Amino acid sequence: MKLFYRQSLIATMALLTCLATYAQDDVKVYPTHWWTGMKNRQLQLMIYRPSGLTSSKHTVLSNSADFKVIRHWRPTGNNHYLFVDVEIAANAKPGIKQLTLANTILSEQVKINYELKARSKQNGKTRIKGITSEDLIYLIMPDRFSNGDPSNDRIAGMKDQSLNRKEIFDRHGGDLQGVENHLDYLQDLGVTAVWLNPVLQNDMPSRTEHGYAATDHYTIEPRIGGAAAYHSLSNALHKRGMKLIQDAVYNHVGIEHFLFRDLPDSTWFHFWPRYTNTTYKDQVLMDPYAAAIDKKKMSDGWFVPSMPDLNQRNPYVGNFLIQHALWCTEEFGLDGWRIDTYAYNDLDFMNRCNKALLDEYPQLHIFGETWVHGIPNQSFFTENVYQIPFKSNLPAITDFQLNLYGIVPALTQPFGWTEGVNRLYLTASNDFVYKHPMKQVIFLDNHDLSRFLSVVGDDVQKLKIGLAWLLTFRGVPQLYYGTEVMMKNHANPDGLVRLDFPGGWAGDSANKFTAQGRTPAEDSLFNYTRALARFRKKSSAIKTGKLMQYVPEDGVYVYFRYDARQTVMCIMNISEEAKEINTARFEERLKGFKEGREVTTGKSSTISATIKIPAKTQWVLELQ
Repeated sequence: MKLFYRQSLIATMALLTCLATYAQDDVKVYPTHWWTGMKNRQLQLMIYRPSGLTSSKHTVLSNSADFKVIRHWRPTGNNHYLFVDVEIAANAKPGIKQLTLANTILSEQVKINYELKARSKQNGKTRIKGITSEDLIYLIMPDRFSNGDPSNDRIAGMKDQSLNRKEIFDRHGGDLQGVENHLDYLQDLGVTAVWLNPVLQNDMPSRTEHGYAATDHYTIEPRIGGAAAYHSLSNALHKRGMKLIQDAVYNHVGIEHFLFRDLPDSTWFHFWPRYTNTTYKDQVLMDPYAAAIDKKKMSDGWFVPSMPDLNQRNPYVGNFLIQHALWCTEEFGLDGWRIDTYAYNDLDFMNRCNKALLDEYPQLHIFGETWVHGIPNQSFFTENVYQIPFKSNLPAITDFQLNLYGIVPALTQPFGWTEGVNRLYLTASNDFVYKHPMKQVIFLDNHDLSRFLSVVGDDVQKLKIGLAWLLTFRGVPQLYYGTEVMMKNHANPDGLVRLDFPGGWAGDSANKFTAQGRTPAEDSLFNYTRALARFRKKSSAIKTGKLMQYVPEDGVYVYFRYDARQTVMCIMNISEEAKEINTARFEERLKGFKEGREVTTGKSSTISATIKIPAKTQWVLELQ
């Protein structure tokens, strides 16, 4: 084995030598830098030169004993890439470590300076604190929120030069500076965490506004401000005690990604004899009777033709993706990750990736998009109570069940045995399948779904009920940008639910970031949302307490959030008429309380034998 490493090292040296005639910036190394003091001290570098690393007789040497080359490997058929495994000593010092690629035949060499940085001393203090049920997440599509820096609206040389706010699928110019400019607004609203749709470079010919087709993992999209703006936003959030969530896309990349256009080898992506789309049938992953071909099509089929499907079972692909996730977490001080299209990934890979992140950052929160149908399906992808062959270690999911089969039917269906608010009650009653129900992320709408105001037929009273539920129920609430100021539209097509936040651009006819720019109805809804969010921020019962729900009767659904310090009673009446409820059945939770203060109005009322609640209303009563 020692002889093998020795021979391998000599061979690698030859390659670096041949690079001596190249410009230094002709060679790229990924990850671009790393840190000392990481728990996992193994690192796999991908060295890339688009015009080629000319010799197959090569070796790689390190000038530092604390940055040791273990082995290297060149992909078959493509001499543009070289993979180098290094081990970083436990006592390694920050600084520049020098790698030498040497070619003994051509007597050439090139030196690559690789930086090891010191980890931030603020990890766990002001940054990388994680996301919990105490937070309120605000989801933003950067291109559509606010244009804080018009100078980056177009970037010369990039394939998509569109800039037209009248077209829903063109770029509009929103950016990270625009988000940072409105942190006062978000903090005033009660937001504690910001989740951004993907921020990685998307150098595609069109439809680059959403960010889900990355073309370079280690470049932050320059049209939203690049790495400098992302660092600035992260720092600004953490200084305020707020948090940052990054959107991860492990399943696929954009078809213009350099790894696809210049394949390291043919095993990096899933190729088929002819184009094969995923079936989107997540059921086959848990179906005890599923056919192998159906499982393969689900997991290895492409999401769409412009997004090649990564082969995460290839260990080099897996290492590339996992190291990038660790790199982003440390580099930008991320508090959480939302994982796109979770069900379409190789699930064994996802367990490895989740474990790597949580081993390094135990406080980190990770939640996956599970747009599936059925509580068993959804719970299959997160930590659950099932005794089944596949055991997921994903801490949480985006709770589509409480959306599609919970709050949406509660507010759009008439009351029935399994309809209306009974559907919300029944869905919540299945929380026993999750190990950690409070970690699940709940929501009314997002960048893929119709905006909730449109879902409930433009009925603002029903939107208020939805917001009251979102901000008082179990789990981590996520609010989609603009919901608080009555933004609406159906996702037909999806661009209609990704319109610009009014006031985010100079010259907008109205500025919804200010009370003066909002209509009376919009301002009323904003203030209602803010009152609930601010109350939630101080409420131990809602943030970390227990949930007790009662079987709905006559269209009225009652649930309590409570702990040893506080009890909050929530009464939801979705009917078109006022309802009177008898309080005797709630004695278990009402015992000892004489009064309730409605938190959005501040009005107090006596807890008597009956309570009359107005039509289409949810009361949030802090009991006293």
